[in-house]
Parts: sequence; structure tokens; C-alpha cells
Amino acid sequence: GNPKADSRASKDSNNNKHNNHANKKQKSSKQQQQQSKKQSKNNDPEPEMIQVEFLFCDVNERFFHGMKTLLHRNSIHAPHSSQLVDLMIENEMVGTVLSTDDSGPNDKKKKKSSSAKSKSSTAAAAAAPPQEDEANVFGFASIINLTTNHSSPCIQSLKSICLKHCPTQHKPTMETVLSGKTKRPAGFFFQERMVNVPLEITEVLHQQLVLDMDHAVDTADDEDERKSLDFGAFVRLAPCYKGDAGNNSVIYKYFDDEVFSSNAEFVYSFEVPKLHEGDEEELWISVIVLTKTGHREAMKEMKKMIHGS
Repeated sequence: GNPKADSRASKDSNNNKHNNHANKKQKSSKQQQQQSKKQSKNNDPEPEMIQVEFLFCDVNERFFHGMKTLLHRNSIHAPHSSQLVDLMIENEMVGTVLSTDDSGPNDKKKKKSSSAKSKSSTAAAAAAPPQEDEANVFGFASIINLTTNHSSPCIQSLKSICLKHCPTQHKPTMETVLSGKTKRPAGFFFQERMVNVPLEITEVLHQQLVLDMDHAVDTADDEDERKSLDFGAFVRLAPCYKGDAGNNSVIYKYFDDEVFSSNAEFVYSFEVPKLHEGDEEELWISVIVLTKTGHREAMKEMKKMIHGS
């Protein structure tokens, strides 16, 4: 089986700033009026703490809508979010969904069993329950092979966007990485999640992806499959916002993307259209090009940041 990690994480004071926006009261004004007498002694009650048991699941069709909802928020992926999620579901060998729903059937189509993947991680999170249609997906991570999926329209679109905005000094390298003809395959690195997912759980989500890649290589059916799963480079299109510290400074939406960028071969950013007219902040995309070594170094750095050792 796939040696999936089992992690326990509890919410502590360090997570408060990451969970602020999730600490919302879930009562309507009518309910608040009805309960106002009960709350007369405490006009500003603490938000109710909800114990959440997170599960790390194989990518499966039952997660399609939840994954698409998360991916669609990134405006560079919005035009082809359905196609991309379809590719991730087809590429079930290397991908993990963070869920709270273990009611789905076992995926009989999967070649390699990974029963350990159903092990849960428990985290106390002051998280508001999500809407029904996306209740079972809190995040996901996946790698899409640029060689085997080179003819896919959504992958071609992302490649052309990356090259269009690539600075001159990095263009030859970027063209090679995206060519699909490298000795070891490169992959687009997708990762989205709800922003109030605890830091410890975020780290485990990334660990699961590494375990997926290693397990896929170790258990490949033949040499061709093994080579197709032995990634040598990753391209991450990370959502971010323009920083104030100069032309190239950005503020990453996800803290882990900053860790990946600091271990990258090179990074560049560009502005993307707003998804909704009312959006105040301009969204940027940071293209982070990592080698396998850089990705593993970033994982070590992330673990040290979160656990202090």
C-alpha cells in the first residue's frame, strides 16, 4: 500500500491569524434576536469551536465539484477549470484531496491500493461549515505531466501564458521545461485550499503529494511508466498580490508558495484579469520553477517553519 502519513494537529495561538476570517458567527439576525436574552451576560460570545477530522483521499470523481470550486477562484485557471480537474482525476496516481467525507466508495479502477490514505488527521479548526456542494473538499494537490498531456488544450493554454510573460533571460530554460521533451518529465504543480486550513494539515497535504510521487515511481508497471512519473521539475502558478517593496515584490496568497519560491530556479510574476468586476485587489500570478531537489528542500524548510525542528 501507499505509506500515507498519519498526522495529528491541534489549533493553537499561532493559527489564530490564519483563521480570523473563519471565526464568523453562523446565526441569522432573527436567531440572534431570539437568543439575545440568553446572551445578555455576554454580548460578544466566542465563536463555537468545531472539531474537524480531515481525511487525505485519493483524487476521485466525487470530489470534482469541490475541486473545481477551489480552482476556479484562481482567475488564470477559471476558463478551463473543468478540464484541469478532469486531468487531475485521470492522474489519480499523483494527487491528494483534503476532505472530511469518507463516505465515498473505494475506487476500484485504481491500480495501486493506498489504504493508508484513508487515515485521518484531526484538527480543531474554528472553521465555518462550507456550503453543501463543496463540503467535502477543503484542499487538494496534484501534478500534471507536461509530456503525456502536451496535447490537452488547457495545458497548451497555460504553457503559452507562461512563455508570453517569461522574462528574456529565462525564456530558453522555460521553453525547455515546458517542451515536454526533457529527459525527466516536468509537471504543472496545482495546489488550492481553503485559507483557514491549519498549517500542520497544509504541510501533511504536501507530504502526501511527495509520498504519492515516490510510491508511483516505486510501483510502476514498467520502465516507461516509471519514467513518466519520475518528475525532474515543477512549474507552479501561484496566486499572489502586488507588494509595496519594489517592482518584483509579491505577497503570496498561500504561505507555502513563498517557501517554494525561495527554493526555485527562477520566479517571475504578471498581472491577470480580475475574476469579478467588484474585486478590489489586483490578482497576480507568480510562476515558480522548481527542480525536484528544490521542491524537497522547500518541504524541509516548511516542516521546520511549522514544527520548529
